[in-house]
Amino acid sequence: MTSKNGKNEQQGFVLWMTGLSGAGKTTLAIALEKELKASGLRVERLDGDIVREGLTRDLGFSKEDRDKNIERVTFVAKLLSRNGVAVLCSFISPYRVTRDMVRGEVTNFMECYVEVTLDEVVKRDVKGLYKKALAGEIPNFTGVSDPYEPPVNAEIVVKTHEQTEAESLQVILNVLDKAGLI
Repeated sequence: MTSKNGKNEQQGFVLWMTGLSGAGKTTLAIALEKELKASGLRVERLDGDIVREGLTRDLGFSKEDRDKNIERVTFVAKLLSRNGVAVLCSFISPYRVTRDMVRGEVTNFMECYVEVTLDEVVKRDVKGLYKKALAGEIPNFTGVSDPYEPPVNAEIVVKTHEQTEAESLQVILNVLDKAGLI
């Protein structure tokens, strides 16, 4: 898009990365952030763990609290995206209806399903969370004792149990480019 003064203006968008804990959402968002910033784009990355340290530290992991967490993040993403910022959101966000709410609120929403098998995330379990959840020590754990509803029609799907990080990143970049967002 070109402004009145002839300069190209960045189009804001929200890339919403959803998937199980340990799927690779944060890893891909960090790599994508680096790539987009290197090409001169304004980028902000909103990550589940980081947001819970500040903006939503008062919330737990009940369905109501998870929805409130995403509601707050949506507000921030909405402000940024409508002001021409590429917003990379990496959240488990297990409920379709909640992700659909985000889709209706922000500018240029693109859903990216970071797909992975449960067996693979259990193997990757660097935090030891799946071991505890499978032993019944962590209630409401997404993918174990709480549901995860995969997207039905995500604009982007990467399979981190089958693709390298570079391959998954390239899939995302290709779709964003084809959509005219980068």
